[in-house]
Amino acid sequence: MINGAELLRGVDYVNREKNVSREVIFSAIEKAIRLAIHKHYDDEDETNIDVAIDRNSGEVTARRGEETLDIESLGRIAAQAAKQMIIQLLKEEESTAVFNEYYAQKGDLITGMVRRFDGGAATVSIGKTEALLPRGEQIPGETHHVDERVKAVILDVRKQGHRVRIILSRTHADFVRRLFEQEIPEISDRTIEIKAIAREAGYRTKVAVSSIDMKVDCVGACVGVRGSRIKNIVDELGGERIDIVRWNDSLQVLIPNALQPATIEEVFLYPRLGRAIVLVKEDQLSLAIGRRGQNVRLASKLVGWDIEIMTHDELNESIDRAVGWFSVIPNVSEELVEAFIEEGFLSYDDLTFLEPAQLAELAGVTEEQAEEIILFAEEAAERVEEETKAAKAEEAARPAPAPVARPTAAERAEALLGPAVADETAAPAEPKLTAEQLFGPEPTEPPPAPEEAPVSAAQVFGEEPAPAPSADTPTVTPATGE
Repeated sequence: MINGAELLRGVDYVNREKNVSREVIFSAIEKAIRLAIHKHYDDEDETNIDVAIDRNSGEVTARRGEETLDIESLGRIAAQAAKQMIIQLLKEEESTAVFNEYYAQKGDLITGMVRRFDGGAATVSIGKTEALLPRGEQIPGETHHVDERVKAVILDVRKQGHRVRIILSRTHADFVRRLFEQEIPEISDRTIEIKAIAREAGYRTKVAVSSIDMKVDCVGACVGVRGSRIKNIVDELGGERIDIVRWNDSLQVLIPNALQPATIEEVFLYPRLGRAIVLVKEDQLSLAIGRRGQNVRLASKLVGWDIEIMTHDELNESIDRAVGWFSVIPNVSEELVEAFIEEGFLSYDDLTFLEPAQLAELAGVTEEQAEEIILFAEEAAERVEEETKAAKAEEAARPAPAPVARPTAAERAEALLGPAVADETAAPAEPKLTAEQLFGPEPTEPPPAPEEAPVSAAQVFGEEPAPAPSADTPTVTPATGE
C-alpha cells in the first residue's frame, strides 16, 4: 500500500514550491491512478472506476465496480503512466497559477534580478519564476549587467502552452506612474492625483498632477525639498527630464501649463477638429516647439488635443492661403469660407476629416453637395502634396551656390569709410636717413698682393742653376762709371 504520510509530505512540498493548491494536487493524483487502472484492465468504461484519497491521512482507496483494488499490483507500466500524467497535470496547474498571479499584477511595479542576456533581451528572475525585459522595453542608452537589481512594470502576461511568458517594461508611462507612487506619499494616499502622463523614454516626460487638498501644493510636493523626491525618480530613469505640470480642467489654462517653460500669448480651440492653435512671440517659438518638436508633441499627448504653434504672422498667412484655396471649391460661398476658417479649417486635408452629413449641417448644403466638396478637397489635397514634394525635390537637386570670398578688413573699412585721402595740411614726412649717411661709406678692401713664384729646394741649396730671366724681366747691370 502507498504510505499515506509520505504522500501527504509530497503534496505539501509541491504545494509550497510550485504554488499549486492541495486540492488540485489530490485531484491530479486521483485522476492519474484512475487512468492507470483503466490501462491495466483495458476497460473501455471508466465510469465504474472510483479512486479516492483521504485528505487527512493520505490513504488511497480504489474500486472497480464492486471490486476493491490494490493499486500496487497495477504494474510498472501503469505506474509510469500515472507518474507522467501527474507531472503533466501539475505543470498545467502550476502555469495556470503563475498566469493568474501575475496577470492580476499587470501594470504594477516589480523588482527582479538580471540572470542572463539573449540578443539584448534580459531575463529577470522575479520570485519563483522568470520574466523577459526586451531590448525595446529598456530605456534608450541604459545598460544592465548580470546580478543587477532592476525595477520594471509588468507589461503583459501570456500563456504559451504550459509556459507563461511575462513581459516587463521600463519605457511605459506606467513605470513613471509607479515610481511617483513609490517616492511621493501624497500620491500613494491619493491626496495628489496623477491626471495624465506623456513620455518619450530616455529623453523627456510630462506629468500632470492635481491636489484634492487646497493646502497641499501638488507641484511642490512632487518636487520635494530642494528636488529630493524628483531626484530619486530621475536617477532611476537614467537622467530623463521630467516636467511637473499643474492640471486644470480648462484647456485655456492647461495648454499653456503643458507648454512650459515657453510663454504663451493666446490659445484658440477648435473642438470639431480637436485642434488648438497657440500663438507665441517670435522669440518663444523655438522654445514652445522644443528640440525636434518634442515639447509640443508631449504637450499634445498630455492634453489629448492636436496643438499647433504659430506666430501672429504665420497665422495670418495660413488664413490668407486657406481663403484662396476654399474660394475655388464649387458650391462654396464667401460666408461658407468664413465659417470654415472660424471652425479651424486651414487646408484641404482638414475638410476631408468631415463626414458628408457633418459638412452639410455646417455649410447648410445638401449631402450630395457636401460629398462633391469633400471629393474636390481630397483631389486638391493630393495635388498640393505632389506640388510640395516636387518643389522640395527641385530645391534638393539645385546646386549649392559658390562660396563668396570674404573681404579683408582693409576692404571692409574702405567700403564703409571710402578710400583713404592724403591730408594736404599735414607736414611732409621727413626722409629717412640711410645707413651710409649715418655711418659713412663702407671701407673698401685693398687689392690682393701679387702671388710670388714658388722657390724650389734646388734654388735654395744651390744644387741647380737659377733660371734665366725672362724677356719680361728688366735686366739691371751694375754702374761702371762710364
